[in-house]
Amino acid sequence: MRPPASRNDEAPRVRVTLRRSWIGYEKTQREIVRSLGLRRIGQSVEVVDNEATRGMIRAVQHLVSTDPQ
Repeated sequence: MRPPASRNDEAPRVRVTLRRSWIGYEKTQREIVRSLGLRRIGQSVEVVDNEATRGMIRAVQHLVSTDPQ
């Protein structure tokens, strides 16, 4: 088994909140929302603020809202 990944608590974070349902949108957008850790409308998660997550947020910006931490 792989050891658990260490979490970088000093990394900048951004709070992402799901505001609209992904029903009726492309499958890739649904997968992006799920990979951000969002499951239901109104749920918020904190993700690391890097190029990869910014690209994911940009792809579904019509479904989510963001707040810097």
